[in-house]
Amino acid sequence: MSTPTPDRFNEENATYAIRGSDTPDLDAGVAAIRNVLKTLPQRSGVYRMQDARGDVLYVGKARSLKQRVANYTQVKALPKRLQRMVSQTRSMTIVTTNNEAEALLLEAQLIKRYRPAYNVLLRDDKSFPFILLRADTDFPRVQKHRGARRAVGNYYGPFASAGSVNNTLNALQKLFLLRSCTDGFFKTRDRPCLLYQIKRCSAPCVGRIDKAGYAELVGDAKDFLAGKSTQVQAKLGAQMQAAAENMDFELAALLRDRLKALTFVQGTQAINAEGVGDADVFALACKDGLTGIQAFFIRGGQNWGHRSFFPAHTAEVPEEEVLVSFLTQFYEDVPPARQILLDRELGEAELLAQALGDAAGYKVVLSVPQRGDRRRLMEQAKRNAIEALERRLAESTTQAKLLREVAELFDLPEPPDRIEVYDNSHIQGTNALGAMVVAGPEGFRKGQYRKFNIKGNEARTDDDFGMMREVFRRRFARQLEEAPDRDDSTWPDLVLIDGGKGQLNAAKAVLEDLGIEDVCLVGVAKGPHHGRDGREVFHMMDGREFQLPVNAPVLFYLQRLRDEVHRFAIGAHREKRAKAIGASPLDEVPGIGPARKKALLMHFGTGRAVRNASLDDLKRAPGVSAAVAQQVYDFYHAH
Repeated sequence: MSTPTPDRFNEENATYAIRGSDTPDLDAGVAAIRNVLKTLPQRSGVYRMQDARGDVLYVGKARSLKQRVANYTQVKALPKRLQRMVSQTRSMTIVTTNNEAEALLLEAQLIKRYRPAYNVLLRDDKSFPFILLRADTDFPRVQKHRGARRAVGNYYGPFASAGSVNNTLNALQKLFLLRSCTDGFFKTRDRPCLLYQIKRCSAPCVGRIDKAGYAELVGDAKDFLAGKSTQVQAKLGAQMQAAAENMDFELAALLRDRLKALTFVQGTQAINAEGVGDADVFALACKDGLTGIQAFFIRGGQNWGHRSFFPAHTAEVPEEEVLVSFLTQFYEDVPPARQILLDRELGEAELLAQALGDAAGYKVVLSVPQRGDRRRLMEQAKRNAIEALERRLAESTTQAKLLREVAELFDLPEPPDRIEVYDNSHIQGTNALGAMVVAGPEGFRKGQYRKFNIKGNEARTDDDFGMMREVFRRRFARQLEEAPDRDDSTWPDLVLIDGGKGQLNAAKAVLEDLGIEDVCLVGVAKGPHHGRDGREVFHMMDGREFQLPVNAPVLFYLQRLRDEVHRFAIGAHREKRAKAIGASPLDEVPGIGPARKKALLMHFGTGRAVRNASLDDLKRAPGVSAAVAQQVYDFYHAH
């Protein structure tokens, strides 16, 4: 939703503002409010209460500013939470609006901007992913999308998490063979990539399908995303039958596989939303001062995921107020469904529906399901809300909480079950190797650690970026071959790279070349002092970088992961270097055991001298027979 324009909203700094000590003082707060009250009109708007430093304490909206603000001067009628707020108030800022619906929207904008201490806050306000089906090329690409919708195409969402959208993207690739590669990759191909080989792309890049055929696949994908999976299923079945009758069994088998994939997708819908259409479902649960809200996203009768939210500052706040505040903040950046299903009646339901409809440009209806599919869906949302709240309350500063914090930090759909950490080790390019360690809820999985002897296929062995490219290409190309459907436990939920932007971009480029776009990569670089001082910089795939507080438990956990891959990489490098120091060129000669190798070295002094010796000189070495001498000579002079 856009920021209010000056002609819609009129912001006025309060004429009467008492500036003084920031020590809580109820009388001083009431005096400040009463002086502002003298200037207030009988019209709708938004008010901000500020402390002595000018920091915003609370943002509220009102149909009549004068009547609402006057309530704060009746101290004895206020709950303890609001009494504390009034005692800190030293000034107010007033914004008038044309109507109460505009005030509701502006209130949500200001809450998200100022994060006041006495407002209910939606803490999980990260952008939601969408599916974008591009419409600006002859062969549209299907991709995950976050942020502003500037690209030309069809947007489908929101999805509850990256996991939900990735599952749908995988289904689209299996069902409709749509390309997912970047335009640059698409234009430079001269042969099909691996996705074509595993039947997840129709290879339009090299002409394996024409424009009309691809457009038909795109149309089917749009029908599927619009909830018309039954029609798509019937069409695939008819095409399979026709291909079989024409004895085109290869095409029939391909259509059969697509039909099986569609049936599987339909069967894995954990939430039965058939007949619901497009709807957002919300249920609220409270316990021990904590509030949890469960959200289901239903589009075209399909479940596009569910998500739990735990708003902040909900203690002593009525549940209805919590839900209204949550919804206004939630829909600040997310387009609402045409129907929003709630688990309770809201006194401001009509106002909220009007505000959301005005912002979206279409009618939005809020309702409480009473019977049928919608009622059953709501009951499931209520159960999920209660269960999620109980899990949240049960968590402590253990591995489970650390993994949850990791998920929140890196925007993962759920706590990671498999974390892979990568590092390189070499000394001026010698004995170079890459290392991978694996961690999960139970700790380090040392049986799954891997070493990668750098072969120099991507670059020189003293090129850290090239080494990282080689490690990632070998690791994930093999993973695609062994588990292309990603249905086993060896696909990582999070990948940490010991390094900065360069190493991160090198790994990201490899995964893009392989068509892998749903693995979260994070670079962990040393801080400005290059030491373990808690100033590590975390580099994200979208270019963001940040640091954590030096006493944050999640930072200590990530440091342990980084230290473990350091230990493993350095240990493996030392082992490889030790072997190289004790190695001899004679080790490569077949049939030469330790005794004869020792005899040759004792006689000639070095392995190079053995290699350069004539056949007669080799025969004169003690303990070396004519046959062995001939064997050594032939090995070094075969060419």
